[in-house]
Amino acid sequence: MTTNTKLASEGEISAWHYASRQPVRLRWQAGTITHVEPAPTSPPNVWIAPALFDPQVNGFGGVDFQQDGLQLQDLLSAARQLRAAGCTRFLLTLITDAWPKLTARLRHLCALRSQSAELQTAIVGWHVEGPFLSERPGFHGAHEPTLMIDPTVGHIQELRALTGTHSLLLTLAPERNGAVEAIACAVSLGIKVSLGHTDALQKILSRAVQAGASGFTHLGNGCPRELDRHDNILWRVLETSGLKVGLIPDQIHVSPSLFRLIHKVVKPELLYHTTDAMSAAGAPPGRYRLGRIQVEVGADQVVREPGRNNFAGSALRPIDGIFHAAKMLGRPWQEVWDYSSRAPAKLMGLPCGLEPGHPADFCVLKMNEDGQLEELRVNCPI
Repeated sequence: MTTNTKLASEGEISAWHYASRQPVRLRWQAGTITHVEPAPTSPPNVWIAPALFDPQVNGFGGVDFQQDGLQLQDLLSAARQLRAAGCTRFLLTLITDAWPKLTARLRHLCALRSQSAELQTAIVGWHVEGPFLSERPGFHGAHEPTLMIDPTVGHIQELRALTGTHSLLLTLAPERNGAVEAIACAVSLGIKVSLGHTDALQKILSRAVQAGASGFTHLGNGCPRELDRHDNILWRVLETSGLKVGLIPDQIHVSPSLFRLIHKVVKPELLYHTTDAMSAAGAPPGRYRLGRIQVEVGADQVVREPGRNNFAGSALRPIDGIFHAAKMLGRPWQEVWDYSSRAPAKLMGLPCGLEPGHPADFCVLKMNEDGQLEELRVNCPI
């Protein structure tokens, strides 16, 4: 597969629409789609779809966002590699660390973003995953359990002050002391709250939803490999109304059978896909950093701490997640595309689509006769 990125603020293209399966002509000016109309013909096997949006990216292309002292070029390199993989916008994700270190890192990254129009287009906001998570074995995942703390209204207000008007997603475990009050405060300040790395009881999950929590971070992960078959966090989440559930479609973090079952049980409008990518994503096998820990990535693309079986982030490229999901579900790639574009954007209240008035961020896919992706072109006006 070959890829290229076109940074064009105006233009016109004809291709097959991924959703309608009909040929369309799309025009854009000043970085905004102005017309989408039926076209009499279109190049064979050339499709157009909205660019991908990922709400959980811990790093990419050899760049670990959890490290201090990142430079502007580090972020630009990661953003450009993500764009080449079909993802033009993402939430830069920071994971558990000592609170002063995490907030200092966030402050530094916000300052870097402010220096570049390109980064302001790509990094549309932030995802803070921790340190308000469960410290219990299995549930803390790759996060350092000794650094877990209870959330306070003061923590939430500090995050909002640091990020200003940027989109902000916070993942926390609702069983922690003060979590429900923190959720209510966050929602009042325009912060989206997702639950995760949690073993909360059903009644606590429901209270969190009532307080304003609206998502669940990478269901099927951030929990022990072995669970009680009668009562476990998977069953509780599936029984809790009002949560938009995230899944990692790499065929590793969630087994194909569980992936299919969740798509059968959960309404389509309450599902989205994310890579949960870390620095090894888009990079060759080897050893990489994820915050404080060193991880090892083999040819199978599984990310593990050396000598351990638990997963530690993902090496999934956004565009590959589309075709993995389609394979697991036994559906055409066109039918799963929205899970990695419109659905996560809707979670954050952001525009995404091929309609007039939307940003001219889109992917053009050239497929071969066997239905395999042959070439990916990405348009992202800056």
